[in-house]
Amino acid sequence: MKKLILMLALTFSTAAVFTSCREEKSGVEEAADDVEDAAEDVGDEVEDAVE
Repeated sequence: MKKLILMLALTFSTAAVFTSCREEKSGVEEAADDVEDAAEDVGDEVEDAVE
C-alpha cells in the first residue's frame, strides 16, 4: 500500500512540474507577433511587386 501511495505522489509531482513549466504568451506578446508577421508579409509583397 505504501508503494502505491508513493508512486501516485511521484506521478502527481512529475505531472505538476511539467504542466507548470508550459510557456504561455500574454495578449500583448501575441499582438506584437501578429504585427511583426504582418509587416514581414507586406515587405515580401512589396519586394515581389518591385521585381
